[in-house]
Amino acid sequence: MFSKILIANRGEIAVRIIKTCRRMGISTVVVYSEADALSLAVEMADETVFIGPPAANQSYLVAEKIIAAAKQTGAEAIHPGFGFLSEKAEFARQCAEAGIVFIGPNPHAIDAMGDKIESKKFAAAANISVVPGHVGEIDDVDHATRISEDIGYPVMIKASAGGGGKGIRVAWNRRDVEEGFPAVRAEAKGAFGDDRIFIEKFIENPRHIEIQVLGDKHGHVVHLFERECSIQRRNQKVIEEAPSPLLDEATRAAMGAQAVALANAVNYDSAGTVEFVAGQDKSFYFLEMNTRLQVEHPVTELITGVDLVEQMIRVAAGEPLTFAQDDLSINGWAIESRIYAEDPYRKFLPSIGRLSRYQPPLEGDHGAWKVRNDTGVREGDEISMYYDPMIAKLCAWAPNRTGAIEGMAHALEDFHIEGLGHNTHFLSAVLDQARFASGVLSTNYIANEFPDGFNGLAASDRQLDIATAVASAMHRTLAARAKLAGARGGLASTHVRSEWAVVIGKQRRRVNLSQEGDLLRIELPEEGRSLLLETLGWRPGSALFKGSLDGSPFTVQVAPAVEGFRIRHRAASLRVLVLTPTSADLHERLPEKTPPDTSRLVVSPMPGLVVSMDVTPGEEVKEGQVICVIEAMKMQNILRAERDGVIKSIGAKAGDSVAADDVLAEFA
Repeated sequence: MFSKILIANRGEIAVRIIKTCRRMGISTVVVYSEADALSLAVEMADETVFIGPPAANQSYLVAEKIIAAAKQTGAEAIHPGFGFLSEKAEFARQCAEAGIVFIGPNPHAIDAMGDKIESKKFAAAANISVVPGHVGEIDDVDHATRISEDIGYPVMIKASAGGGGKGIRVAWNRRDVEEGFPAVRAEAKGAFGDDRIFIEKFIENPRHIEIQVLGDKHGHVVHLFERECSIQRRNQKVIEEAPSPLLDEATRAAMGAQAVALANAVNYDSAGTVEFVAGQDKSFYFLEMNTRLQVEHPVTELITGVDLVEQMIRVAAGEPLTFAQDDLSINGWAIESRIYAEDPYRKFLPSIGRLSRYQPPLEGDHGAWKVRNDTGVREGDEISMYYDPMIAKLCAWAPNRTGAIEGMAHALEDFHIEGLGHNTHFLSAVLDQARFASGVLSTNYIANEFPDGFNGLAASDRQLDIATAVASAMHRTLAARAKLAGARGGLASTHVRSEWAVVIGKQRRRVNLSQEGDLLRIELPEEGRSLLLETLGWRPGSALFKGSLDGSPFTVQVAPAVEGFRIRHRAASLRVLVLTPTSADLHERLPEKTPPDTSRLVVSPMPGLVVSMDVTPGEEVKEGQVICVIEAMKMQNILRAERDGVIKSIGAKAGDSVAADDVLAEFA
């Protein structure tokens, strides 16, 4: 077994690998760029080596620097994690030439299956059904247009070396191809150093199901069942689960057998994933193979009890698998939510900045469920524009799917992040949907369920009750403190008023408050019922309020507002006032403020780099015309005119760095 391993990656996957190495008694070396000098992975590693500027193509993608770091520190093997060099056959060969073990599959397997174009050729030759498309490189936009029209719209434009949802566009017509092809090529070049593109038929309303495979160097290959990865946004997986709610035992066995056969055909000898596109009728066919560890591997580990990182290390060291297919079984259900630094209220655009608050839920056993959180950040760390915007991978396990959903929903409640935009509210919204609970999923799920984007959800009756109870308790605590302070100064009595009006939006509720031991009773006389609130340690200034309402636990985020409180529970955000009845009467007479008119402005939705400014002052533009292209987090975002008009002025030019809300153009 190895005594020292170099980890050629960053963030949460570097931390994840370090944890397994520690358990196995293996020392670790982490390489890092300028942007990661103060990262958690650097802090945790036994040794570190600086490898260059923040840009990946000057640091993490430079094989020579990685291998030099391994030689310098005496590392016997390199684990590439995922992304960066993990699917580069040439890097695996360079490691071998340097006498360093590559912890991943052999170069032949990477060549055969890691490249999306070559893998489709290989699968077709092996008589495995593949998605219809053009298997071969594409020269230019005209070539891409001809191919797309031959296949028939819609088509998917994909980077051959792509992964992580980057380098992918769906084209529904000729214009989409003309705009999407160069954008995908640019993304592919920047993210992977490989701008080869292929085009295939886009299957509408499909499900994305993948099989985890694991092989050793002695000819043994097994599969560790499936993961459902259908909840996607912009082809980026958002929520994954294992097993899939679609599959029955027969379909699961058939998909597993095909994945193992494909792995055997290339003498696969590590962890890998065979991806399938599946119909709602359980039909399926090969999509691609990822010759590396997947981001979503934790859900497989949770239902099988197999540490995939450990198995990759043992296989690379020449050890045979110690279990056969019949030794593996599915235990319970696991769900993973990817926590991203992005703003779901602004079309999910990347959000960079400092994590001024980062308080994840407690990991471990929570009774009915278990929580796991794979992360590479701490409170105070910065999410930069140079890498993937992932903050954490939050997982929940339970004996069944219903329990796993409930566990994940509560874990998301307990996740407190401040300082930048994040998607926990959106994830909560998906988890709370009846459709998600039903298991009727597809890769179109988000587009279908949130066609106008995400703007939060209206509060349910229970959420209104929670907000009423929480605001009442907070107000009562603050009022009691103020009264006590006044009494100590001889200015007031310690009597605390019990009759109040709680105002939530246009709803007004009369409440009577009374203390019953450790519980607060909130009577709702106009509704003929009452609520019983147990407060679990809230203090003024705390951002999280944990409690139990009528015996059911909850966590909400709370903050003072100009008046009253801002209370957020899952995807519902409410401004709540607690007023005297007289003040409530006066409040109803206040006029509503009119927001400023920004309809003439085109503003940057995120911090980034202006790739191109495609209009000039005085130019007449039509609705849908491209205004400019902004690049951030390795993604190019096309901003279009939302109406016809004339450009009055331009606020930026190609090459400029812009902040969120900077004015890029103004209409006359």
